Amino acid sequence: MRPDTLLRLDAAGAAGRIEVRVNDPGPARRGVAIVAHPHPLYGGTNENKVVTTVARAFFEAGYAVARPAFRGIGESEGEHDHGDGETDDLQAVAARLEGHFGTKPVLLAGFSFGGFVASRLAARAQAAGEPYRLVVLVAPAVGRFAVGEVDPSTVVIHGEDDDVVPLAAVLDWARPQALPIELVPGTGHFFHGRLHVLARRVARAVAAVDSPQRPGA
Repeated sequence: MRPDTLLRLDAAGAAGRIEVRVNDPGPARRGVAIVAHPHPLYGGTNENKVVTTVARAFFEAGYAVARPAFRGIGESEGEHDHGDGETDDLQAVAARLEGHFGTKPVLLAGFSFGGFVASRLAARAQAAGEPYRLVVLVAPAVGRFAVGEVDPSTVVIHGEDDDVVPLAAVLDWARPQALPIELVPGTGHFFHGRLHVLARRVARAVAAVDSPQRPGA
């Protein structure tokens, strides 16, 4: 993502300001996306390399991409709220983006703790009859947080050797939902050495949901 595409669109949350970094490709954008970062109490930020990899894949597909900072991270105000306040904040970010771009965000992703928060926001949108076109959960923190059932179209990507969120825990969560898991072999929670594979899989997921909208499709 080019530095000249970066702008700040801070949102107002219940605990105060939410820092939001947005990369906007300009008037030719296909839509708006949000990517949520990992646990703020364990070093998670919106500059995490998994987060930026997913964001870059969205951006290169033509989307304006927002990377909000959870409470207590960067210039975001407030204290960590175990996912409750963070879900409200993510919803506030979505509203802020709609106000700026004139359209609701249509792509949503989250990594680890951010996957938990993204899944909750996706459920709210689904219940309101305004589902996201695509939801991508990367190494969602099942077992550590109460990640509920997700829409069957949700894309879940997980590393084979994840020692933070074991693959077995993700399979136990996915099995009752008959939810497919896209496995990246030979890598752990942070996709060391496999970020390019993660990027390709995210790009493929975006292309799949965009294809009916392409001219001649």
